[in-house]
Amino acid sequence: MATLNHIPVVKTEMLIRKPVKDVFEAFIDPEITSKFWFTKSSGRLETGKRVQWDWEMYGASTEVNVKEIEEDKRILIEFGDNTLVEWIFTSRAENETFVSIINSGFEGDGDDTVKQALDSTEGFTIVLCGLKAFLEHNIVLNLVSDKAPDAHVKR
Repeated sequence: MATLNHIPVVKTEMLIRKPVKDVFEAFIDPEITSKFWFTKSSGRLETGKRVQWDWEMYGASTEVNVKEIEEDKRILIEFGDNTLVEWIFTSRAENETFVSIINSGFEGDGDDTVKQALDSTEGFTIVLCGLKAFLEHNIVLNLVSDKAPDAHVKR
């Protein structure tokens, strides 16, 4: 049986062809974020604030503790399962932003840690793809909802 020598750290990245201010705001403002990720939030991201994010179709929610925000540059949160998620926004050209999302702090045995890292990689890749479609083309792809349609809460 293999053992882990290092706890995985997830990093997913995407070029978004919009100004850094617009891309940054898409993660701060839940009115925008709900178009490509969660369905509801208790508020905007602000340093020191605790907000709740809901995925109503799955009957799921998580608490988010906002650790640091550097306007148009960086967001650092503690995600519900006590992992850290960091967004780094790098302005490239006038209308291009390179977004990096780094998720770290996975806990558990080796198998569980790897599963968490793989799920995170998949999830944040879907989020970046949805963000790109929404900001660049004003298309709501419903990627998060359509990822697991059989898991939707019956109403």
